[in-house]
Amino acid sequence: MELQTLIQQQIVFANRAEIPAIGILTSGGDAGGLNAVIKSAVGLATRLGIKVYAIPRGYAGLYNLVDFDSLTELTFDRADLIDVFDAGAETGNSRVSIKKISDPDKFKRIKAGLEKFNIKALIISGGDDTGSIMVLLVEQGIQVIHVPKTMDLDLQSNSVGGDSTINRIAEMIHDLKTTGNTHNRIIPLEAFGRYAGHSAYHGGIAGGADCILLPEIPVDFEIVYQHAKERFWNRVRRSDVQAGTYIIVVAEGVKNLAGELVTDGTTRDSFDHAVLGGVGKFVAKQIERRLKEDPDTKDLMKEQHLFVEGVYEVPECKESTPKHLVRCGRSYALDVNFGTQVGACAVLLLANGINGFSVVQAKDGEIQVMDTKQLIKQRYCDLNQVALYEAQGYCFGRKPEPPRFMVRQLAEDCLINRPY
Repeated sequence: MELQTLIQQQIVFANRAEIPAIGILTSGGDAGGLNAVIKSAVGLATRLGIKVYAIPRGYAGLYNLVDFDSLTELTFDRADLIDVFDAGAETGNSRVSIKKISDPDKFKRIKAGLEKFNIKALIISGGDDTGSIMVLLVEQGIQVIHVPKTMDLDLQSNSVGGDSTINRIAEMIHDLKTTGNTHNRIIPLEAFGRYAGHSAYHGGIAGGADCILLPEIPVDFEIVYQHAKERFWNRVRRSDVQAGTYIIVVAEGVKNLAGELVTDGTTRDSFDHAVLGGVGKFVAKQIERRLKEDPDTKDLMKEQHLFVEGVYEVPECKESTPKHLVRCGRSYALDVNFGTQVGACAVLLLANGINGFSVVQAKDGEIQVMDTKQLIKQRYCDLNQVALYEAQGYCFGRKPEPPRFMVRQLAEDCLINRPY
């Protein structure tokens, strides 16, 4: 069915496809807003007389479905126990890739499991890896709607999880300033994000970081150091108690000027991605080395009456690596609203015989969908937009470039970036 035809298809509030039961699973990393997807899907499905079963632990549960004696039915009352404010997923996740399963009959096994529980369609929420598996399931004749989810925000559409992570990073930056000012520390904060820096970027801006290092921009650490030196010591001078700090947010997929990935990891996950980590420590060492080698450091320490021979000769540089703390705990408003919207839309689409797509949003009387193969193509940070922040004094590890923009007046019906 062509996308253009789908957009024009009238959606009715009825189980036109006569689906007895839907299975819902979440795959990949945990994130804020996933419970909103689950709860909203159940809320609407039960109104249409469709049962919803929780398929536990993502694709691991889907593969092993045939061996389950029973599944948890997410009735309205059971779903009422789900708190949409909680991050994570009631159904549980795993990072199992069906592509990696060596069993030649894996799709037959999956279909047998679905048949066992009379599940005729699936709602699958996840990111690019999850979406790539969803495409394979559709090719095998399984009815699926994909709900975009990734804290990395690197899909072509909005996704569940990004807003909550950005807020968590922003809060951590704010909180780190207290310890930074107390101890006069330069602090790199390492953030998830893999090869696109959206969460580090927007979290860094929202939290008031001084420097944001992104995978999209190879880092010149000499530029970072000079920016840190000027801003850090200026703050110490301005303070009547000699207090100052400098915060660097660094995305885990950052590269050096030679284009080499900065990581201490050599292992790979089930989707064959390098397990990244260690970039925060690497950045801390880069700054620390330059502090020790800089002939001005000793004089600046003495000028502010901080220098203690052999004990405290340079400012401290300590990395912070929150890892999964940026994606756990609570969900934020945009993720809950978006998750509640697209989870319900996924049910409506399946009930109307529409499947094989990713649901993007409900807006202006339309449920908007995308080809999943297109939606999961990686989206990178807008470097023209980065230049706008550089012009304000933020450092991105490169020589600032002037912003280059055209001006275009939009018609009222084109204002698609409204959060609500």
